[in-house]
Amino acid sequence: MKYHFFIAVLLLVLTGSIQSVAQSTPDPKQILTEADAKMRGINSSQGSMKMTIIRPTWTREMTMKSWRKGQDYSLILVTAPARDRGTAFLKRDREMWNWQPSIDRVIKLPPSMMSQGWMGSDLTNDDLVKQASIVVDYTHTILGEEEIEGRNTWKIELIPLEEAAVVWGKVIVSIWKIKSWILTLSNCKVP
Repeated sequence: MKYHFFIAVLLLVLTGSIQSVAQSTPDPKQILTEADAKMRGINSSQGSMKMTIIRPTWTREMTMKSWRKGQDYSLILVTAPARDRGTAFLKRDREMWNWQPSIDRVIKLPPSMMSQGWMGSDLTNDDLVKQASIVVDYTHTILGEEEIEGRNTWKIELIPLEEAAVVWGKVIVSIWKIKSWILTLSNCKVP
């Protein structure tokens, strides 16, 4: 009798351990869906960004502010470095406009410039206009966790689907782990 009781308790403990391990690793698609929704906002969003471009012989860091209204309108204002400060990019539907403070002019980027690099990065002007969905156009795999600037993050690998109109063979993103956010995902209930 004691033996059967011990086996039953052991099975309950193991089952609970397996369930807690399964629940502790969230679905990467769910993480990206929530992060994408938070970044885009329901109707509008605004934010500050830092982009570091790393090349074999040089490194460049830029800071920017951005505003978005729906999927059709967005504005990016470069705030640093000093030589690029004030440069702005406006996306309106599928058009891209650029303000250059050094020449005091607004320039509409022609289709021939859409495949050129944006501000010296690997992003193209076309990437900013089309903005492929990180949720729909890729398969997702959690590579692990890492600490960036003192914050715990999920490191997620994105591999494009064959039919997706993207140029990247692989994208790796890091998304901040916020415990309440992860709990919200796993315990979400609508009243």
